[in-house]
Amino acid sequence: MTSPSPAAPATEPGTAPAELIGRSPGQLMRRRFRRDRAGVVSAFVVVFFFLVAVGAPLISMVYGKDPTTTYGLNETGLLNQFGYPVQPNGGISGRFWFGLEPTLGRDVLTQLAYGIRTSLLIAAAATALCVVTGVLVGVTAGYLGGRTDYFLGRFIDLLLAFPQQLSFVAFTPVVYALFVSPEKETPTYLRVLTLILVLWALGWMGLARLLRGQVLSLREREFVEAAKVTGASPWRIITRELLPNLWTPILVQSTLMLPTLVTAEAGLSFIGVGVVEPTPDWGRMFANGAKYYESDVTYIFFPGLAMIIFVVAFNLLGDSVRDAFDPRTRR
Repeated sequence: MTSPSPAAPATEPGTAPAELIGRSPGQLMRRRFRRDRAGVVSAFVVVFFFLVAVGAPLISMVYGKDPTTTYGLNETGLLNQFGYPVQPNGGISGRFWFGLEPTLGRDVLTQLAYGIRTSLLIAAAATALCVVTGVLVGVTAGYLGGRTDYFLGRFIDLLLAFPQQLSFVAFTPVVYALFVSPEKETPTYLRVLTLILVLWALGWMGLARLLRGQVLSLREREFVEAAKVTGASPWRIITRELLPNLWTPILVQSTLMLPTLVTAEAGLSFIGVGVVEPTPDWGRMFANGAKYYESDVTYIFFPGLAMIIFVVAFNLLGDSVRDAFDPRTRR
């Protein structure tokens, strides 16, 4: 005996059955992402940091302070004879919300806001260049194959052989010396451009290698072969058939790359080969805080906390984006 078939949903007499509405892959991705609370919270945190970076001048205007004025030196009663804030907790008060910087007496809140602006500008520009270069090289090597793939693969292996952090430290002063003589001060704009170029030159290879492997797998699929049979050009195959299937690794790697480059830029500024005084920067704040923490730990607390929150939020956002695009990969 066969089991009875499930009954169809009842409908009102004289009414048409409810129409099934399909959802596009983008709609399904957004729906899965909204269900991930950690991803949504991380997205709000990331957006907050970018808003702070973009709106740093507005924050400074409304707050009534700027990152370069030495309030502790200009006014008596803010710093003691040793250069540390007189008031407890690093000088936190209704006037200076995050306290004062020891020795110079600059406002910590505006230093932090403008420091986020500097670090994110450099890291975001380097990330954009790394993504564009990684996509071009990875897709070209994977799609063309043969000698092109061989030579591009060996070039990537050569660059990956350099220790990344050590190479950042070694190459950055060399690039400075190419444009400015050692006895002259390097302009701030040149330091920023150099950091972007160095981070880009040594940061795109991982994405390129990942995309090369993805393209090598995709180019043998039926939909690519069908496009070739219909006479589609290589450009059309790459843009219409391959790239739509590569958005997941591109977005995930981008969200993981940006915080990595932020910490790399901060590390270079910390050791003195990145952004220097008087330009506000996360790494420079860490460098100054390392000299003051024994007597005033508050100064390094806020940039340290901001860096931790930023990196964790971006990493969680990357995981959530990956899960939203491909629900089969669950944490």
